[in-house]
Amino acid sequence: MSTHTGLARTPLRRFLDYAVLSVLAFIFVLPVLYLILGSFKPSDQVLNGLTGFLPTHLSLDNYAAVLDSFNSDATGYFWRFMGISLLLATVVVLGGLIVNSMAAYGLARLRWKGQRAVFALVLLLMLVPFEAVAVPLFYMFNDQRNTIYIQAVPFIANAFSIYQFATFFRAIPPSIEEAARIDGAGPWRTFFAIIVPMSKPVFASVAILTFLTQWGSFLWPVLMVSDPSVRPLPLEISVFQGQMPVDWGQVLAFGVLLVLPVLIVFAFFQRWFVQGVASSAVKG
Repeated sequence: MSTHTGLARTPLRRFLDYAVLSVLAFIFVLPVLYLILGSFKPSDQVLNGLTGFLPTHLSLDNYAAVLDSFNSDATGYFWRFMGISLLLATVVVLGGLIVNSMAAYGLARLRWKGQRAVFALVLLLMLVPFEAVAVPLFYMFNDQRNTIYIQAVPFIANAFSIYQFATFFRAIPPSIEEAARIDGAGPWRTFFAIIVPMSKPVFASVAILTFLTQWGSFLWPVLMVSDPSVRPLPLEISVFQGQMPVDWGQVLAFGVLLVLPVLIVFAFFQRWFVQGVASSAVKG
């Protein structure tokens, strides 16, 4: 009787789960929809409450105005800002995937003296917010201000990324590495030929999270960049928004252009990212 009742309630419970998830998804999508629609509207119709969701008086004027506003040596060039942000994000993501995955493999799968102490230090570093070390870093690298590499190099090594990789690597059966060792593979070959191909979900997750963090980086560029020729895009939107009077239609258009690369990166990695989330849920 109890089994039959449980089976009968399963479809209803599933329906309620999907209903709750659909409502939450709708709530989270609303600001994005408002951003996109507002970017196509005149500025005087953007901040009109719920009427801002109505798709009326749409045009590309705001996007054209944004690009025209940053099209000279005095203001800088929009596509240059975009290119600098893409370059920084690419360096940090690719460098971070290599450095952090190798560090995590050494901490998770190899055995050496002081391993546990180093891993504990990595965990402690996860608790230290960047704001706590931003000022000391500023004084350490003050001579390298207004350069491209100083905006990227300090963020390649990341404690949270190492922890993500290490957690995933520890779940891989040791028998796989033992078989590789019997076949004559050393640690380097085992890592690059066996572990890395098996770890696409965690690589995708780390890549997405690292890109999001680097793409939206603001505090460090504020401290280290004053030259418009090396400004990243997130820093420039604050300059743009600070111009009076504020044209909210153009600000939202700038926001859409700022978010677009993030959506492209997520769309590229989402299949492996979802696999990583699903595997983590199953293990949990």
